[in-house]
Amino acid sequence: MTFTAPIRDTLFVLDELADLQGVLSLPGFEEISRDLVAAVLEEDGKFVEQVLAPLNRSGDEAGAQWRDGAVTMPAGFAKAFSEFAAAGWQGVQHSAQWGGQGLPKLVAAPACENLNAANLSFSLCPLLTDGVIEALTAVGSEAQQAAFIPALLEGRWTGTMNLTEPQAGSDLARITTKAVRQDDGSYRITGQKIFITYGEHDMAENIVHLVLARTPDAPAGVKGISLFIVPKFLVEDGKPGARNDVWCASIEHKLGIHASPTAVLLYGSGKGEAGEGAVGHLVGQECRGLEYMFVMMNAARFAVGLQGIAVSERALQHAQAYAAERIQGQALEDPTQSVAIIQHPDVQRMLATMRALTEGGRALAYFAAAARDKAQRHPDAQEQAWNKALFEYLVPIVKGFSTENAVEVASLGVQVHGGMGYIEETGAAQYYRDARILPIYEGTTAIQANDLVGRKTLRDAGKVAFELTGRMRATLRELQSQVERDGALGGGEGHDELALITRRFGPAIDAYERSVKFMLSTAAHKELRAVFLGSVPYLMLSGVVLAGWQMANAALACRRLMQTDRDAFYTRKLACSAFYAQAVLPRAESLSVSILEGETASRAAALGVLR
Repeated sequence: MTFTAPIRDTLFVLDELADLQGVLSLPGFEEISRDLVAAVLEEDGKFVEQVLAPLNRSGDEAGAQWRDGAVTMPAGFAKAFSEFAAAGWQGVQHSAQWGGQGLPKLVAAPACENLNAANLSFSLCPLLTDGVIEALTAVGSEAQQAAFIPALLEGRWTGTMNLTEPQAGSDLARITTKAVRQDDGSYRITGQKIFITYGEHDMAENIVHLVLARTPDAPAGVKGISLFIVPKFLVEDGKPGARNDVWCASIEHKLGIHASPTAVLLYGSGKGEAGEGAVGHLVGQECRGLEYMFVMMNAARFAVGLQGIAVSERALQHAQAYAAERIQGQALEDPTQSVAIIQHPDVQRMLATMRALTEGGRALAYFAAAARDKAQRHPDAQEQAWNKALFEYLVPIVKGFSTENAVEVASLGVQVHGGMGYIEETGAAQYYRDARILPIYEGTTAIQANDLVGRKTLRDAGKVAFELTGRMRATLRELQSQVERDGALGGGEGHDELALITRRFGPAIDAYERSVKFMLSTAAHKELRAVFLGSVPYLMLSGVVLAGWQMANAALACRRLMQTDRDAFYTRKLACSAFYAQAVLPRAESLSVSILEGETASRAAALGVLR
């Protein structure tokens, strides 16, 4: 099954929903034209379609292989990574100061999505490297930036983040890796880290680990964590030198993403050429490591949300192609005629659900990416502040909503294939296996939801949420006006779809607003267990409604563009928006009920599991 980058839908979202022109007018982006953006995405699409997508299946079958501390990647991966780096794709969103392309996050996001869709296992290496570059750009010293960022951008080196340990899991307060300061200002790192994506591989000459560890006199808990750069090979005159004392003890045998090595790393096993204990260098100040690592984690969480959209797109394309070819059953209108299964109503429902969730997630993610660009570069301080708060609010939603949807979409893809979907040879099962990790890593859906409730809703008394409610109601009023105008003229093309969206969008906004108010009032009464029992439903409700808002805006844009352009794309997009309103938006009301009944549900849940 081939993959085709969804360039048309991407450009529509950038132009009509995510304010591409507004982003390109920001300071520093003035020389980037819309034509250049389109050209970049076209070239990106060609690269991933021709170089990376063909390795997706073979990489899954072969997997990464560990032997005696070294990891060998599947055939073709090292060559593809070399081509990826040589073409400059690692530097799309990074500063030209160090050799990057300096393009907006809004342009980097679809390029990242296409990379993920073509080959999820491959994409994880650039994803982690992006995070290291962002972290060093934000908090590294000038010497550290000069020593590491150019080589990372060139693809000569890659990056990882080392957070958790066997006894810690998601509770980073429990990490015990030690960092002891040496007379020369360096540190010796000892300990064990687990779940390190691309912690060892053979695609680059060096691997740069960002490691959380504790100095001997550090306070307990998260306030005692520091961040260190620990390269696989020590850097000498800008080149890899002596082998550092960090070793890959094993890689995990996983449900999916088989070609992405997930390493157990040992620091200080006594095997290095530079003596016992891995040599590391402090990033920023001691005891601020978790704060710094959140720069990388936030970038990674947004990127994982894009992965959810990407896997959904790949599963959708695969299922739709199969359904169009698979002849089975008879036409409802003519039992004597055998038809492809894409003609059956329930297959159409499944495919439409897959498309609605994918395109809704994409629109919301790109809207968030634009907010990130404006938060960094908008000349007005008030607009900067609003967009910063908006992006931070949206990150856990993009991550949690899109990755949970990926599991649903990939599962529907298997279902469209029927029994053949359960057979590995058809390929649909790989997307389901790959998708299942997405709601887990970089913070589970519950961790994202707790962040959304605690840090992003309660902390500012719902300010961002209520502002979004107001903006959604403005879109609803625009829909109502358009429906009334069309009705006065006897309807016309798109009238029924807009009327449907209008009917469903209002109750969805109400459900969102009720849930925000419930969260605030319940927390004020210290009923925190009821609040956090509803945190995941609140995250999913927020995703459903905010993506629905973007789909409603898409419908309005299509209605406007159809007046002068008969392109069938607009008809299909409008139909997808209407299906989202009919099949997905009603989820908001049921999710709201589960949130509003939180106190009773909290008692019931406890009684049901605590025996």
